Amino acid sequence: MKRLALAACASVLALSQSPAMAQSAPAPAAAPAAAPASTLDKVMQSHTLRVCTPGDYKPFSFMTSPGQFEGLDVDLMGSLAAALGAKPQFIKTTWANLLPDFAAGKCDVAAGGISISLPRQQHVYFSTGYMVNGKTPITLCKNAKKYQTVAQINKPSVRVIYNPGGSNETFAKTKLPNAKLIENKDNLTIFDEILKGHADVFVTEGAEAIVQSKLHPGLCAVNPAKPLQYGEMGYMLPRGDEVFKRFVDQWLHLAKASGEYAQISGKWLGK
Repeated sequence: MKRLALAACASVLALSQSPAMAQSAPAPAAAPAAAPASTLDKVMQSHTLRVCTPGDYKPFSFMTSPGQFEGLDVDLMGSLAAALGAKPQFIKTTWANLLPDFAAGKCDVAAGGISISLPRQQHVYFSTGYMVNGKTPITLCKNAKKYQTVAQINKPSVRVIYNPGGSNETFAKTKLPNAKLIENKDNLTIFDEILKGHADVFVTEGAEAIVQSKLHPGLCAVNPAKPLQYGEMGYMLPRGDEVFKRFVDQWLHLAKASGEYAQISGKWLGK
C-alpha cells in the first residue's frame, strides 16, 4: 500500500510540473495602473497657473499691453493661483482658437468671460458657474426702443455685428439669421463701429454691454436685467480631471462665502 501511495504522489507531482498544467495555471494579477497626475498636482509643483484668455472682453479680461492683463477674471485667477501656492501666467488666445489651444495643453484653465455651453462642454469641463450673464443688445441710445426683442432685431433691415469664434457669433447665426450679419475681426472695435453708424446692434453678455455703454457715451445696454437668452460664466478646465475641478469649485465657493468674490466683482462691475 505504501508503494501504491508513493507512486500516486509521484504521478501527481509530475503532472503538476507538465507543460499542460503550467499553461493552465492562472497568471499573477497585474498591478493596477497609476492614476494620471491631476492638474492640481502639476500646478502646485510648478508654482505656475497657466491661464488662457482672449483678453478682449471688458470687464472680465483685457490685455493692456503684451503680457499684461486686467479685469474681473484676471483678479480671480490671481486668487486661485494663490490658493495653489502659485502665480498666474496669462496666455493670449482668441475666441476662435480658445478650444484648440486648450486641447493642445497650452494652459491649465481658461478665463475671461467664457460662457458655459453644451458644445464646449463636449470637449472640456467647466467650473461651477460664477455669474449669470445673459445675452443683451447694445445699440445707440436713440435706437434702444427699436431693439427690445429677438423679433425686432431679426429683420433684414437690421445690421447685426458680431465677433467670430464665441457665443456671440453662435447667437447671431442661430437666433438672428434674417438680420444682416456683419463679422468684425475682434471684440475691441465693435462698439466704435456702432457709433460710426456701420452697424445697428451688437448682442453680447449683459455685463459687457453695461460696461461698454459707460465707456462709450451714446451707446445703451438694452434691458440687461432681462436678457434675450439665459447664460452663465464659468472657467474652462481639463476634461476628466475631477480632482482639479473639485478644487476650483471649492475655491470659488469659499471666495463667494468669504466676500472676496463680491469685493473683486464690485471693483469691476460697480456693484
